[in-house]
Amino acid sequence: MKLFSCPSCSQVVFFENVVCERCGHALGYEPTSNRMLALEPSDGIFVAAGSHSDGASWKYCANYTHGVCNWLIAGESDDEFCMACRHNVTVPDVSDPQNLARWQKMEIAKRRMFYELIRLGLPLVTRDEHPEGLGFDFLADTKGEEQVMTGHDLGLITIALVEADDAEREKRRTSMGEPYRTLLGHFRHEVGHWYWDRLVRDGNPGALEACRAIFGDDTEDYGEALQRHYENGPKPNWQDEYVSSYSGAHAWEDFAETWAHYLHIVDSLETGHWWGVSVDPRVRDSGLLTTTIDFDVFADETTIGDIDEAWLALSAALNSFNRSMGHNDLYPFVISETVKGKLGFIHELVRGRAGQA
Repeated sequence: MKLFSCPSCSQVVFFENVVCERCGHALGYEPTSNRMLALEPSDGIFVAAGSHSDGASWKYCANYTHGVCNWLIAGESDDEFCMACRHNVTVPDVSDPQNLARWQKMEIAKRRMFYELIRLGLPLVTRDEHPEGLGFDFLADTKGEEQVMTGHDLGLITIALVEADDAEREKRRTSMGEPYRTLLGHFRHEVGHWYWDRLVRDGNPGALEACRAIFGDDTEDYGEALQRHYENGPKPNWQDEYVSSYSGAHAWEDFAETWAHYLHIVDSLETGHWWGVSVDPRVRDSGLLTTTIDFDVFADETTIGDIDEAWLALSAALNSFNRSMGHNDLYPFVISETVKGKLGFIHELVRGRAGQA
């Protein structure tokens, strides 16, 4: 993610900030221009303040009142919800403080995902606009009823609210033998299923054929494939073909996992770019790359080769920092040549080029 600054005083501010700690201006994120705006109250709404301000009027998303969103809507708009929150279908009971705290964590992760989807120029359709539009159910477990499961069904993504509890999420991660489990990872994976429908199933005719050539047969019975995966465990030597052990369960899961990793990598590289990160290993015969992330990862001319090379260097450095602090690797995955090809397909797909001659 890019680094933002307060338009009023130039203080560095971050994506979730609602107040500038230096000058005290209210802050909000405006997704269309990809800017944080400094705001001054005016007749029940806000007016943009600071350098380069055009004096436009703005209002916060309706979910700002619950402390879960800082995105802005044009002051004259009839919309109540921002570009991210308009996709919410079911939200938790905010009268329960625990539910509210967990939903706040969920929305931080969801908005970070939407930031990237918008930056990539990907289509976003609500369930009001299309029966299979993208929607989110944030559901809490109810005593005596079946446990809520995170998943995707024809555009509706269900997220188990308990996943926002760090201890519970870690418990599930270890019980399932996963090296990585985060809220942001859930969102990126599940939205990958929706984009398979939009960009592969309903995309240009060549995209589906090209996707099957790389990820395998998506017509295989999904339920049987998952049952076999959970009964028998991951495929032998899965690291040679898949980005995670779960990817081998079914072609759809392979696509969704690879999609999520592509978003992980792109977001991390943009962060490295804005922080001016340069990776220059001092052991010259180590085989590691000397890399400066001096390219715009979202630019159309950026290649998957640029991304692969920069990520190899940056992820190695980040993992080393984590180990120095006694933490697990930040990116505990090894990208094989086969997975590089899959990431390359995702790269071309999001740019509308997959399956073209």
